[in-house]
Amino acid sequence: MGGSTDAGAGVDEGERMARMALTRVVEPGDERGGQWLREMGARELLARLTAPEAEQRLPGAGARRLARWRARAATADPRRDLAAVTAVGGRFICPGDAEWPTQLDALGDAAPIGLWVRGRPGLRAWALRSVAVVGARACTPYGAHMAGVLGSGLAERGWIVISGGAYGVDGSAHRGALAAGGATVAVLACGVDVAYPRGHTELLARIGEQGLIVAELPPGEHPTAPRFVLRNRVIAALTRGTVVVEAAHRSGALVTARCAQRLSRPVMGVPGPATSALSAGVHELLREGAVLVTDAAEVAELVGEMGDLAPRRRGPVLPRDLLDPLGRRLLDTLPARGPVPVARLARATGATTDDTLGKLYELHALGFVERCGDNWQLTLQAIYRGRSR
Repeated sequence: MGGSTDAGAGVDEGERMARMALTRVVEPGDERGGQWLREMGARELLARLTAPEAEQRLPGAGARRLARWRARAATADPRRDLAAVTAVGGRFICPGDAEWPTQLDALGDAAPIGLWVRGRPGLRAWALRSVAVVGARACTPYGAHMAGVLGSGLAERGWIVISGGAYGVDGSAHRGALAAGGATVAVLACGVDVAYPRGHTELLARIGEQGLIVAELPPGEHPTAPRFVLRNRVIAALTRGTVVVEAAHRSGALVTARCAQRLSRPVMGVPGPATSALSAGVHELLREGAVLVTDAAEVAELVGEMGDLAPRRRGPVLPRDLLDPLGRRLLDTLPARGPVPVARLARATGATTDDTLGKLYELHALGFVERCGDNWQLTLQAIYRGRSR
């Protein structure tokens, strides 16, 4: 799926270290911080935050924001953070690196300052063929099953499954991909060295060994409610499309879907029972134009290359489906009870008497009709088949 790349290619070392430090200063998705970063660069922004108070020049910066950022900047130690992430097999990547997924730039000033990545494969190569599978934490057994089936089905087709590492749908999607021997990425709302949720310690360790763990926050950072919500924009921007499996009206998974819609990425929903509150958010997405999907083939058809089509869906082929038009008209004409003369059947079907009689003998050989003297009637087998269509 593509190996890791040289994270330092094309990026000035001072700019890289400043971006590492700023991941401890600026909260994920802070657009004002992103604006300053774009206008003056990471090194200059960090220099202004660590300069004496009289020399600070940040247009539009509120006193509380500035005080908070200054306090964080004063204690930021990017070399310590780099050593911590290296100890768990990780690295730091940022815009300008060969491994940086440029689709994240679509987030504008809300784009990540950089990403802490744990695992061997290259994130850019993986993200180019990835799908987000997200949904409710407190999902039903149906939701867990569908997420697992989608995860394994997408992995078998060579797609990377990206989710948030949480309980419920996220965990099931990750496990499905891993069970199929495929690739998966967990985008966390904490440091890549923090096992959260605690119950997924083993799962996250396996993802770190077999796939990738990604975070905007530096090593050791713990999640907060706003960070969970803001993490979802990274999942949406990294991937070719987003599938929502079970989501209530206020679900964080809907944040991922709305962000994907704003980025003009395909949004898909797995339907559930109309009476289920956990599917209400998905159904609302479907009403708004999201695409209904039921398996990995349908997801791949929407986000894949031209010609990557899902198989045509149809019910089982019945013996009656293989009959020619005259044979089907004769079966439709014959009543469920009682024999009918050949002449009447010929008039009803518009065929000649000879053609009608010949077709009746064919139907007799196939077990659809039987002869009663000079008349014909349906067999019990044909009546049963007709009722079960």
